Amino acid sequence: MALGVSYRGSAYDGWQSQPSGNTVQDRLERALAKFTTLESVHTLCAGRTDAGVHGLMQVVHFDCALQRPDTAWVRGTNRFLPPDIAVQWAREVPPGFHARASATARRYAYVLLESPVRPSVDNGQVGWVFRPLDQSAMQSAANTLLGEHDFTSFRASSCQAHSPVKDMRRISIARRGAYWRFEFEASAFLHHMIRNIMGCLIAVGTGNRPPQWMAEVLAAKSRDAAAPTFAPDGLYFLGPVYDPSWNLPERTPAFDWLP
Repeated sequence: MALGVSYRGSAYDGWQSQPSGNTVQDRLERALAKFTTLESVHTLCAGRTDAGVHGLMQVVHFDCALQRPDTAWVRGTNRFLPPDIAVQWAREVPPGFHARASATARRYAYVLLESPVRPSVDNGQVGWVFRPLDQSAMQSAANTLLGEHDFTSFRASSCQAHSPVKDMRRISIARRGAYWRFEFEASAFLHHMIRNIMGCLIAVGTGNRPPQWMAEVLAAKSRDAAAPTFAPDGLYFLGPVYDPSWNLPERTPAFDWLP
C-alpha cells in the first residue's frame, strides 16, 4: 500500500522514528497498527523531514496482507491519528513500487513572512524576516544553483547521504502580499540543504551579500562558507515526483492553502 500523508511538524521531532516516539512516522505506524490490528506496521517514506518541518504530501509504502478499500485505509487510519496528521489518499501499488527509490524528484516550498512584526496567527508555519527583500537579487543568486552540483556548502555535518552531488531542477521565487514563496525541485536534497540555501538567499535579498556571492559559496564546498541555517518553520515538503505510470496523486488540498 502507498499513502499520501500531510502533517504540521511543529509538535514533532521530525519524520523518522526515534526512541522518544514523538515523530510523525511513530504516530502513523501506531495508527496503522491499531487500524489493522497488527502488532506493528513498518513504513518507508519518500523523504525524511526535520523537526518543525511540515509535509503536504509525504508518500509512504508498506506491505500488508489486509484487504480494505482505499477509502477505508484513509478513514480508518485517520481515526487513530492526532489532528495535525492526516492520511490524504491510499492506493494499492505493485510490489515493485518504492516510495523513495521510485521517486524521480522531490519538491519543497518555503513560506516567508516579510514584516517588521513577528508572526502571530501563523507562528510556527512561516519563516520571518523584518527587512525588505530584493526579488531580482535573490532569483539571480538562486539561478546559480540550477543544474548538477556538489552542494557540500549547504550540507549539514550530520548528513548521511552517500554523495553531495544533486541535480537542482527548479527554484522559483514569488511574492503574495507580505508573504514570499520559494519553491525548490531537485533529484534529492541533503540534510538541511534548503534551510542553508534559504539563509544565503535572505543574505542576498537583504543586501548583506551580492548575488554573485552564491557562486562563491557553492564553489567553496565548505559549510563554513554559507550563511547560518534558517528556521524550519516555513519549510513544507510538497512531496515526491513519480512517473505517471504509477497513477498516484500529485497534490493534496493543502497545496491550495499555501500562499
